[in-house]
Order: sequence, then structure tokens, then C-alpha cells
Amino acid sequence: MTQRDADASPSASAPPWEQSPPVPEGNSNPDFGHHEQAELSVDLADPALTSGGVRARTLAERLPLPVASLLIAIALWFAYLRESHTLPVNSDGAAQALQAWDMLHGNLLLHGWSLSDVSFYTTELPEYMLVEVIHGLNADVVHLAAATTYTLLVVLAALLAKGRATGRQAAIRILLAAGIALAPQVGAGSYILLLSPDHVGTAVVMLAILLVIDRAGRRMWVPVVVGLLLTGLLIADGIALYTGVAPLLVVCGVRAYRDIVVRRQPLPESAFELALGIAAAVAAVLSAAILAILHAHGGFTLWKPTPVFAPVSAASSNAAFGLEGIAALFGFDFSGMPFGHAALIAMSHLAGAAVALGAVWVGLRGFLREKNLMIQLLVAGVVISLAGYLLSTSAAGALQAREMAAILPFSAVLAARLFADKIAAARLTPLLTAGLLVYCVTLGYYATRPVYPAADTRLTAWLARHHYTYGLAGYWDANVQTLSSGARVEVRPVCFRDNRFTTDNWESQASWFDSGLHHANFLVMNPANSYGDGSVGPCSAPTYRQVVARFGKPAHIYAVGRDQVLVWNSNLLTRVGKPAGLPPAS
Repeated sequence: MTQRDADASPSASAPPWEQSPPVPEGNSNPDFGHHEQAELSVDLADPALTSGGVRARTLAERLPLPVASLLIAIALWFAYLRESHTLPVNSDGAAQALQAWDMLHGNLLLHGWSLSDVSFYTTELPEYMLVEVIHGLNADVVHLAAATTYTLLVVLAALLAKGRATGRQAAIRILLAAGIALAPQVGAGSYILLLSPDHVGTAVVMLAILLVIDRAGRRMWVPVVVGLLLTGLLIADGIALYTGVAPLLVVCGVRAYRDIVVRRQPLPESAFELALGIAAAVAAVLSAAILAILHAHGGFTLWKPTPVFAPVSAASSNAAFGLEGIAALFGFDFSGMPFGHAALIAMSHLAGAAVALGAVWVGLRGFLREKNLMIQLLVAGVVISLAGYLLSTSAAGALQAREMAAILPFSAVLAARLFADKIAAARLTPLLTAGLLVYCVTLGYYATRPVYPAADTRLTAWLARHHYTYGLAGYWDANVQTLSSGARVEVRPVCFRDNRFTTDNWESQASWFDSGLHHANFLVMNPANSYGDGSVGPCSAPTYRQVVARFGKPAHIYAVGRDQVLVWNSNLLTRVGKPAGLPPAS
């Protein structure tokens, strides 16, 4: 028998004590026709289901499970928080924290802000706002939010993997899906998954959308809710076109064609799929319109780069970058490591990656014949995300794998749904449990790595101690200083380009550079490092001679670690120009 979604039936070869009664994957509500219906068998002689037995079972058996699940989620959150602290916060995460702080203080539309190509407006920014209400403005905001986001990703992946399964089947599904994603590798993996917003929050919302489709069944309101959630998600992150909209369009189109054209079924039988596809298309159009309306009413400006296909000559390098990115996401990036415990831990993650990617291969082979909607959506989400990455100019090393971060939870859920019955039938549950314990130990080991403070905290402390409260720096030395000091020291990003200083319209606020509102009297130079990435073009590290040519000779020069702090007795903002180009309208 060809393996399909495990919700359909238990494996015929499984022993009786490992089999679970078949349960319905969808809903028998006839509003949109019927697919994949199943029957639920119940033993009416069970005393737990007679008289007051239902209430007794609810209190005695079901209550501990939510409590235990909550305790596990809290433990994971603390572990992820600790692992997040093994990396220093940088100006990327700091920018989102400052945007959320501005929203908390009344600037809900982010008036005057020039963002990156991702707004995070309806995903991470509300989360950052909530954290800041409780914890205030500091570098820990980024770590706290990252731990929360990834904990939600693991929990939602486990819930989606479980589906409507019960008993041993449900346990295997949960353990397999959660285990594959459990322990992000310290380094590139934790940088992508446990630090600044990098599409992980988008994957969280996408998992929630898939959970609605999976649990609500074929009801009339489901496409409407999915369309609204997708619209909000696309406002935050255009990557949802690859992880949500495109998979829905492809899968729903394939299913509708198969049922209407090939099988000659009545149109109402495919009404649900057609409605889902229409909802996805409408969400793409509606989100673009809302972004334009927000911008027209004084809201943020969002960069809209034109997608570009990679040249054919880049095919081999992109494939290598893709493999490197997959290794970082799944935690088996041991290339270049000296042989030792760290390399062995990374190698242990090969098993989880092999299971997850094997599930993608199995799902892809049976894609056109697949009856289960969720299996098809997960397969399409992984394949389209990976193809979009490999065929674009985004492929450029392990850290760029954030562009395809959704393939980790999607493939983990897919593995749980396709392989749970086979694992039970082959009596491999002890092996699965052992692997999970190894990953738990791995997570504990990663969580004990040394903690790093936010970037350049020594510089922040020095500036505050010497009462230098408003100045300029390159991108990577700017926003993070402001966040680390709780905005007691404000350092604003400028770009040195074409032999002149300009405002940096990348994750910045226009009012920061208003010489009538602010007096900037120092500049942080870091010639040994990258001066910062510019929005209009690459920024470069200025020489002392170039600084003097623009601002005049400084009154004081101080060496603070790797940095130099140049101080003037004048307002530098009067000599900072505007960039030659402006971001395209949102």
C-alpha cells in the first residue's frame, strides 16, 4: 500500500496495541463538497464514555497533557532565550526594536520611517511592542522576542503534525516534528532562527494558517479567514508569496483540474479548493493595495526591489549555497569544524535532516495522486521556497538561508505526517525517542555556550559616561548603540558614498537627521570593519582625510576599543546630505 497521510488509517502491519482508530482528517460539513472523509469508531462499552465518565476522563486524563505541554513550552523558551544570548544583537534587530518603540509612543503608521524590503509590520513588530511594554527598551528585547517566535514555531509545527491523530500515533508525530526543529545549531543556524527577525515569524503565521485549514475542515468561512490572515502576513513579509500564496494557487489548481476535468466531478465538489485559491490571489492584491494606502497616508516607506533570476553561470554556486543553507537550517553544518564533540553533535542532525528531506521526496513523487490537501500544501511550500532561493540572486552563503527558513518546519511536519505509521509499524519508536533525547541534550549544550552582549557595549557605556548623547555612525554601529543604551545615547546611521556623507535610508527615521531637532556632535569611525550597508548603494569606510574634508578638523579624537570617536563643537547634521535616490513607493 502506498504511504499517504497517516490520518487515513493505521498501518496494516502494525500490531493491535499500536493501532489507533481511524479519525477524520477533514470535516463532513457538506458546504464545499466532501473529500477524505473517515469514520470514527467508538467503543460505547468503555465506562469512561458512559454516564459521568466523559467528565471524569476530561479532568483526570486531559488536564495533565495541556499542563505538561505548557511546561515543556516554557522550558523550550528558556533554552532558546539562552541560546539566543550566545549571539550579539546587531543593528538589524535593533532597528525593529526602535520601530516598535516608536509605535508604542503613538507613531502607529511609522511615519517618516524608511524600512528594508520587509516591514514585519504585522508579525514581529507587534511582538516587539508587547515585549517592550513589559521589559522596556534594551537589547534583551531582541532575544526575548526571538525565543518567543521560535518556541511558537516548534509548538505550531507539533500541533500541525499531530492533525487529528490520537494516542501513540499522535505522540510519534509530535516527537518527530518537534525533534527535527528542536535544537537550532549555534552559529549560522541560531543567527537565522534565534536572533533578528528573518522570516521565522512569517513561518509561524503560515503554520497557523495551515492549522486553520487542517482543523476547521471544509467549512464556508475557512477561505475567508485564510485570505484575511494571508493579507496581513503579506503586509509584513513578501516571502509569504512563496510560502503561502503560490503553494495554495498550485495545489488548489491541481486538485480542481484533477477533479473537474480529469474525473468529471461536479463543480461543487471542488468549490472549497477554488475558494482557497481565489482567497490567496485576492490576498496578494489586497496586501499590495493596503501597503500603498499606508504609504499614501504618511506611513512607512518599504523598499521594493525587483526580483532577478540568477544567471545560468551561477547555477553551481547557487546549488552549493543552497546545500550550505540547508545544513545551517537543519543543524548539520560541520564543514570546516575540527573533529570533536561539536562536529559530532552537528553530524547527529543529519538523521533529522535526512528524514525531513526524504519526506519531501516521497511527497513530491506522489504529489499529483495525493488525496490529502495538507500533504500537498507542505510539499509545494518546501519546493517553491527552495526553488525560489536557488533560482534567485539571494543565494549567497549560510546566513542568506533565512530566505527559505520555512522549509525547516514544513518538512518536519511533512515527515511526521508521512512516516509516523511506518515508524510505529517497524517498531522504531525507541530509536525515535533516543534521537529526541540526543537533540534535547544538544539543545542543553547549546544553551550553555558563552553569552555575548550586544555589539559594542563598551562603546555605548563610554559614550554615556562622557555625556555624548547624539551622534552619527555607519549602519552596524548606529541603531544597536541606541538600543543598548535604552535611547539614552542616540547614534544615527549615515552612509559614506561617492566621497560624501548622506543619511542612510535603510531602517531609519527621517526626523533623526533634522538639524533643527537634534545636535549631533560626534562620529564613530570603524575603518577596520564594514562601515555599513546602504540602501541606495554600498557604503564604504571613510578615511580620516575624507571625514575632515566634509566636517572639518575634529576638536577631539578618542580611541574606544576598535572604534574611534571624533568630536566636533558643531552640529554635523548640517553637513549631512540626502542620498541621490529614494526608496520606491510602497
